[in-house]
Amino acid sequence: MNDWKKMKLYFLFCFFLCLSYNLYFIYLLPDVNPGYLCYLDFLLGICGLLIWGIGYWRYRKKQARKRELLKQQTVIYSEFPDMEGYEIAEHDVRVLNEQLEEQFRANCDLQDYIAKWCHEVKIPLAASLLMNQKIEDGKLRFQMQEQLERVSQQLNAALLGCKVQSSLFDIQIKSVHLPECVRTSIRNNQFFLIKSHFQMEIDVEDVQVYTDKSWLVYVLDQLIGNAIKYVREAAVLKIWSRQADGMVRLFVEDHGEGIREADIRRIFEKGYVGSSHHNGKYKSTGMGLYMAAQMIERLGHQITVESQPSEYTRFMIEMTQNLTLL
Repeated sequence: MNDWKKMKLYFLFCFFLCLSYNLYFIYLLPDVNPGYLCYLDFLLGICGLLIWGIGYWRYRKKQARKRELLKQQTVIYSEFPDMEGYEIAEHDVRVLNEQLEEQFRANCDLQDYIAKWCHEVKIPLAASLLMNQKIEDGKLRFQMQEQLERVSQQLNAALLGCKVQSSLFDIQIKSVHLPECVRTSIRNNQFFLIKSHFQMEIDVEDVQVYTDKSWLVYVLDQLIGNAIKYVREAAVLKIWSRQADGMVRLFVEDHGEGIREADIRRIFEKGYVGSSHHNGKYKSTGMGLYMAAQMIERLGHQITVESQPSEYTRFMIEMTQNLTLL
């Protein structure tokens, strides 16, 4: 039973008690001065209003506290020990917490297994890339290398995805040479950039930014990978940077399919693949840009995108040159 119902029952009880007393006074004590009864009723009314005011003030205060707690992402049942069925709610919450902890441990074990599996597979993959160079048929060697490079990219994405989702995820923020990050990402994707005959326009200033190099390279790999996937006739990739107010803005632009206006606000959502069919070449998982956005947020950077369908897509990553701004 909530506080408001309790208050109403209490006042109903007081009302009938006072009414009974007044009837008793009027009909069974006719010789007593009625002024005394009026004075007594007045005093009781004042006391009743005072008690009602205090109770109502407490009720409003509790409701305001409840509204404030409901906005928080924490368990709040312990704030209301007089709630009906409190013991049942406490039991259910405890059981749910135990189930969540068990599922969390299972997910951590699965992530560890996948990460170890990726590391194990990298060894025979590297050996396969070396053996592939011995194939005399040039066309077959090129086709085999393409597939092995794709497998390598997928393994790296799976491994990094496990790290991002891990509770033990470690970020090492330090001063990093931005052009080196860009060069590393280009090397990671050089096979497919060459295969698609990309025209590269690189104009990255010689600056230091505060970030985690390996994760920034991962984000750049995702952006360059998208440019490769959705390339059109004009295979152009532009990467440049600009400085302003202690911030560095890194731009990655391609002249591919572009992003439709209906999709651009949701491309960083988990699992969102948009309405483009990518010329039937690729089946997107909707995880690449989602993971990149998650990584950017953890690094303390900002990422934005603008695009014109069939013309260009331009991503902008904003980073700081001052550690105190993170």
